[in-house]
Amino acid sequence: MPLIAIPVAVSGQGNSAPVARYDMRAGTVSGFGGAGGGGMGAAMSMMMGGGGSNVQHELYLRLGSQQAPTGGKAKADHFVPPAAKLGKSVALAPLPREPADPELLPEKPRGRLLIFWGCGEHAPKGQPVVLDFAKIAAGQKPPALPGSSVVRDWGPTPENSRSFTRWPADDRKFVKADSSLIGAHKVVSTYAPQIDFTLAKDFMAPITSRTATLPSGASRLSWTGIPGATAWLAFLTGGRQGADGEATGDVVMWTSSADKQFGGGLMDWITPDQAASLVKAGTLMAPTATSCVIPAEVTAASPDFRVGTLTAFGPQESFAYPPRPADPKVAWRPEWTARIRHRSTTSWMQAQGMTMGGAGMSGAAASGEAGGGGERKPACKPKKGLGGMLGGLGGMVGGGNKGC
Repeated sequence: MPLIAIPVAVSGQGNSAPVARYDMRAGTVSGFGGAGGGGMGAAMSMMMGGGGSNVQHELYLRLGSQQAPTGGKAKADHFVPPAAKLGKSVALAPLPREPADPELLPEKPRGRLLIFWGCGEHAPKGQPVVLDFAKIAAGQKPPALPGSSVVRDWGPTPENSRSFTRWPADDRKFVKADSSLIGAHKVVSTYAPQIDFTLAKDFMAPITSRTATLPSGASRLSWTGIPGATAWLAFLTGGRQGADGEATGDVVMWTSSADKQFGGGLMDWITPDQAASLVKAGTLMAPTATSCVIPAEVTAASPDFRVGTLTAFGPQESFAYPPRPADPKVAWRPEWTARIRHRSTTSWMQAQGMTMGGAGMSGAAASGEAGGGGERKPACKPKKGLGGMLGGLGGMVGGGNKGC
């Protein structure tokens, strides 16, 4: 008979690190980003009037343990409820070895990066922070950059685990738009105790959002609240093309964060406890928020294109075995812990007066099979120096490929 865990938080004095840690991240993606599963064909369909109501789900699984695998190979299977529509189980596998990237000669950087932050019709004094790439490459000291104090929390990784596997892997399975996570789950592996838990929370609802241009030139982003949201974050990147028609002009970045927080863990999954603290600090918008005005200066600085995202961070369920002792003085040594974090994200793109994606669309109903769910492999490895800095800024836009 399997040992069923009860939800519990892992903290406090006298606790030992668990033998195994299991991490699940469940997301809902809609708007322009919801077409990602269909590739360029889906994006072109939206451009030709196919609509921005595409919705997909994403699911990432990671199991790390301090034990060596029996039989010499780390393997794991996650047995899912039928409503997940993934078959009986999905197979977690080790990360494949990546071939070394060829050395590329650096290009002379051109253009500028303009950074804005905070909701409001106009950017306050002191904005934007401007980085002139050519001047920096020539040796000029760059201005102090906004950053992020929010640490990216991936849970178990190959670096902090003796044995590690993850999914999506090589079984060609992906969650669908109508997949559900509610029900009993079991994880069996060659290197960790059996993990059993029952989920009561499902994928979050998709976000419905729209933008409206104000007389000042500012853009009002508004949305409908969704159940389970613990905080909101909006982000936008845009630009002005260079005189030669190439992307060598200004690059613009804006975040709704009042304390100019960019990137890092904000591009990932935020726990409810983190969300509450970050709302208090002004980094995230409150769960009751339904609008944010993007300053007119941001729109004016990025006339050729703008890509925006709006994220609702959501609930978390946590489990452990054995349960925490009632007496806090008794040392607690869990064999394993497991957690699942949720978020919902929508996105839109504006180019040459045309809007695609969630903002400005009337709804976000699920349609067809979502091709997402795969944990995208970075297209390159982190670089050092100026190239790494610029790559890291680009990673903020796409979820953070750590300097690619």
